[in-house]
Parts: sequence; structure tokens; C-alpha cells
Amino acid sequence: QAQLVESGGGLAQPGGSLTLSCVASGNIFNIHFMAWYRQAPGKERELVATINRSGTIYGDSVKGRFTISRDDAKNMVSLQMNKLHVEDTAVYYCNVGGSDTPSAYRYLELWGQGTLVTVSP
Repeated sequence: QAQLVESGGGLAQPGGSLTLSCVASGNIFNIHFMAWYRQAPGKERELVATINRSGTIYGDSVKGRFTISRDDAKNMVSLQMNKLHVEDTAVYYCNVGGSDTPSAYRYLELWGQGTLVTVSP
């Protein structure tokens, strides 16, 4: 089975930093994209950042503050969050798209369980 495991969530102060990591394991291959979404209380889930071979895309609210990166050898995606705002408080979800077999492309999309980021004085 394939799964995503997220880590790095926790408590930070406004203006502080946190780094989230997500590792894909099991039967997922030929990863096409990796992304981070978040959902704050009372709000819909929104895109934070995504990365594929074409480049990166960031949500407007995090541009200039967050950086997404990937390590293909480790099947890992990270989100470096700087200059945190209280409004960044949310559950952050890792999202990965790839194939369930190394020999062909059969689309498989995974979601992590979510990791809570709380930004508070």
C-alpha cells in the first residue's frame, strides 16, 4: 500500500518559522506532482503550494513567505514556512500524484492525514 506521512507541524509565534515534510512510501512511483493544501477552521481547503517538473505555484496568501521543495530520491516534499501569520493556522495536508506501478502510468493520488500548524502569540 502507498501512504504519505507528514511531520513538522506544531506551534509557532507570529513571525516565526516552521518546516513541514511529507514522505511518500509504498506503491507509488513516477511521482508527477507534490503539493501542500491547508484548511483553517471555518474555511474551505485551499492550495498552499505545488511543485512539478514545470515549476512551482504558490497561493497568493503565502507568496514570498513559503517555499516548497522536493527530493525525488527520498520521495519527499517539504514546505518551509517563514514570517508566519496567525492566519496561517490550519491543518496542512500533503498531496501527491503518481502511478501505482513503475512499469506503466496508472494514476494514483494520495492525501496525507494532515498536520496541525498553530500560529499564536
